[in-house]
Amino acid sequence: MQDEKGPAQRGLSVEVVMKRFCYLAGMGAQLFLYVGAGINHFWHTGMYLRIMPPHYSDPLMLVRLSGVAEILGGIGLVVPATRRPAATGLIVLLVVYFDVHLYMARNAAQFTQIPAWAIYARVPLQFVLIAWAWVYARSEQPMLAKTA
Repeated sequence: MQDEKGPAQRGLSVEVVMKRFCYLAGMGAQLFLYVGAGINHFWHTGMYLRIMPPHYSDPLMLVRLSGVAEILGGIGLVVPATRRPAATGLIVLLVVYFDVHLYMARNAAQFTQIPAWAIYARVPLQFVLIAWAWVYARSEQPMLAKTA
């Protein structure tokens, strides 16, 4: 029988194990969130075109570009060598999305197929998503440290 050591025997506290778990679970959740959202840009392109502000000259290209950026950003989060630039890129993308969300909030009557609460919730949600991505954009990754 193999002598398997648990986290405590390896010098890891419950707190460190939980931080690692939350860090990795959050990364996985963002992978699915951004890859899923990116794919949705191609699957439901018309919906994204309808919410684009009229001041963009090529909204179709922007919808496709943002879809690709979300897919690459989500995948990039799980690759250690690309984690920081991917997270930083997602933050930039989320900041750019404020234009679309504010346009929708100012023109909510044009988007009757979307519940009003969802239109207005998108702006504060951006701040949450930016903060969440920031966890992975930091220079140090203390949640994955080898020691307690």
